[in-house]
Amino acid sequence: MLRVGITGIGFMGMIHYLAYQKVPGVQVVAFCEKIPERLAGDWTKIKGNFGPAGTMMDMSPFATYSELEDLIADPQVDMVDICLPPNQHAAATIAALKGGKDVFCEKPISLDAAEGEAMVQAAKESGKQLNIGHVLPFFPAYQYILEAHQSGRFGQLLGGNFTRVISDPQWLPHYYEMDVVGGALLDLHIHDAHFIRCLFGMPRAVQSVGRCRGEAPEYFNTQFLFDNPEWVVTATSGVIRQQSRPFTAGFEVHFEKATLLTECFMGMPLTILHEDGSIEKPELPDDGDTGPFTAELTEATRAIVENRKSSLLSGDLASDALRLCHKENESIHSGKRVEI
Repeated sequence: MLRVGITGIGFMGMIHYLAYQKVPGVQVVAFCEKIPERLAGDWTKIKGNFGPAGTMMDMSPFATYSELEDLIADPQVDMVDICLPPNQHAAATIAALKGGKDVFCEKPISLDAAEGEAMVQAAKESGKQLNIGHVLPFFPAYQYILEAHQSGRFGQLLGGNFTRVISDPQWLPHYYEMDVVGGALLDLHIHDAHFIRCLFGMPRAVQSVGRCRGEAPEYFNTQFLFDNPEWVVTATSGVIRQQSRPFTAGFEVHFEKATLLTECFMGMPLTILHEDGSIEKPELPDDGDTGPFTAELTEATRAIVENRKSSLLSGDLASDALRLCHKENESIHSGKRVEI
């Protein structure tokens, strides 16, 4: 049995707790939180843009801590699940790794590229695993793309476009501060940067254009440049200022023998345009709002139990995604192509 301690009882901490209930061989045994009411079990004020609302929790089965070092010192905890604000990820992760714990940390790995690399190095030095919660590859439509690429069922990849746009998240303070939240670049687009990294490998350069709010890119478009001249890979992401815009996320991915496209939140299911002109809409599994998180946490914990590196959640992949985003930011501000 792998025993988990969660630090940070916010929306993602709650989602992780719910997802762990469906992960075999894993048990949540402890929580760490600074807000006394939440540590005592009042989760009613926890809200997110999907999933269930918070409720009252019986915390008596769990060890509860207000300080992270006490959670790390608990010998009953094997893995620390970090759901703290992004600017606290590095310090918490490195402390847990040095304390002999495996770590699962929510995305982004950090807001600072050097900190992300330090986290990866700390995992290597500790001999423990660091996995980062980039959940996108575990959503059925994105999982389908990865499997199609790996199996070669539609021939070779040719490229694709990825989109992720929201209305201005006015309910999130400090959203446009690069050292607190990271704006749309590190809160939103990093999902697609990570997926592009997993699907195509690391680009050799990026060329980005966009408008900014302060130092943070507000709305932007990036072309990812690879050694393969046939790959045309782009992404559009950011914030628009009209509150009537719903969250939209999707892709159009080109293979030699088919094009796959979807718009996840606008009612367009995964659609396959075959080379013979036929159209297919494969039926995908629907495990509810927490299903992808259950799959993600299952992969992370199995990697620890099986002593193997996760091909989708490893710290170095997440560090690469963060580095890509910072290169895009550099390109936006300089108006030039930036080498990776």
